[in-house]
Amino acid sequence: MAAAAVSALGGLGAAEADVADSSGSEDEAKPSAAAAAAAAARREERLRRFRELHMKRNEARKLNYQEVVEEDKRLKLPANWEAKKARLEWQLKVEEKKKECAARGEDYERVKLLEVSAEDAERWEKKKKRKNPDLGFSDYASAQLRQYQRLTRQIKPDLEQYEKLKEQYGEALYPTSDSLLHGTHVPSREGVDRMVADLEKQIEKRDKYSRRRPYNDDADIDYINERNAKFNKKAERFYGKYTAEIKQNLERGTAV
Repeated sequence: MAAAAVSALGGLGAAEADVADSSGSEDEAKPSAAAAAAAAARREERLRRFRELHMKRNEARKLNYQEVVEEDKRLKLPANWEAKKARLEWQLKVEEKKKECAARGEDYERVKLLEVSAEDAERWEKKKKRKNPDLGFSDYASAQLRQYQRLTRQIKPDLEQYEKLKEQYGEALYPTSDSLLHGTHVPSREGVDRMVADLEKQIEKRDKYSRRRPYNDDADIDYINERNAKFNKKAERFYGKYTAEIKQNLERGTAV
């Protein structure tokens, strides 16, 4: 009977050991499954990011190709194509606006003025008042033409003198290719005075723009000719404040 009890106790211990082993194996399986799930999730995340990068690269390649094609088209167009295109588009818009106004029975000019701001209107009026604006020097022919137009606008015709000359010379007042008028016309005293006054005004205005700089006898001579003197003046104007100390040291003889 004692032996039976011992054997029963031994079987109970073996059963408890099996239960403990099974529970330990289950505890070990749970962390391994969680690690595998986490690794699978990380792998899916990496694959997703890789697919996104791949799609972005393909999109960038496509956009780059489109830009290259568009740039090639622009290079093959004329130099002033953009300006022409903008002007044509503006003309089309104006034509469409005119048709719309005509359909409604409205005046296009009045409708257009309603869309213009006060600042734009004032700027356009100032631009219209400038009959001969100074756009800067381009060439001598343009400058001469501009001066000719300015001088001719200043001429005030004397109709009384014109009628007198017309009665005096008759048809000879209107010369042709066969007319010889050299030495036959004697200008009036008033005309000569007017010409002299105009020439003096031109000389005075020209002196203001191109006045000759006075020569200073006490200035240091640091040039060998006129061209070198102009160059030294330009260099002094741009770099004089940076080289003043060096120049003073050279003059005193204390330069290192």
